[in-house]
Amino acid sequence: MNIPNNMMIGSLSAIQPAEETKQNSDLDMEQFLQIISSAMSMPSFDGQGSGGGGSETDYIGQMVQFGMLNAMEDLNKSMQTTVLMSQQQQALGLVGKKVTLASEEAQLVSGPVEKVRFDNGYATLQVNGKTYQLNDVIEVSE
Repeated sequence: MNIPNNMMIGSLSAIQPAEETKQNSDLDMEQFLQIISSAMSMPSFDGQGSGGGGSETDYIGQMVQFGMLNAMEDLNKSMQTTVLMSQQQQALGLVGKKVTLASEEAQLVSGPVEKVRFDNGYATLQVNGKTYQLNDVIEVSE
C-alpha cells in the first residue's frame, strides 16, 4: 500500500499543499476531451464523412469509461487513507492495555503497550522496550 506523506501523524505536509507530479501516462479529463475533440474534427479517409473513424457513441462510451476510471482511482486513494487512519486509531487505543504478541522468534510476548510510534505512517507498538508491528497482536486485555 502506498502511504501519502501527508497522512503521517505530526507531519507538516498535512497543512501544506504538496506539488503533484504527473507522469506521462497520467491524463486528466480536459486533456482527454481535447483528444476526442481533435479526433472528431479530423476528416475520415474512408469516405464516410464522420470524423476520426469512430461514431459519436464510441466517443461518449470512451468518455464514460475514462470518467469511471478516474472515479475508481479517487476511491482507491480515499480507501487507503481511511484504512491507514483506522489502523492508527486502533494502535492509539491500545496504549496502557496488556497485549500478547507473536515475536519474530515465534515466542509469545506479553506486557502493557508503553507507547505507539508511527514509522512511515504505519503504527508500531512498544512492549517491554521492544517494537512490534500492530499485526503481531494476538490478544488484548485490560
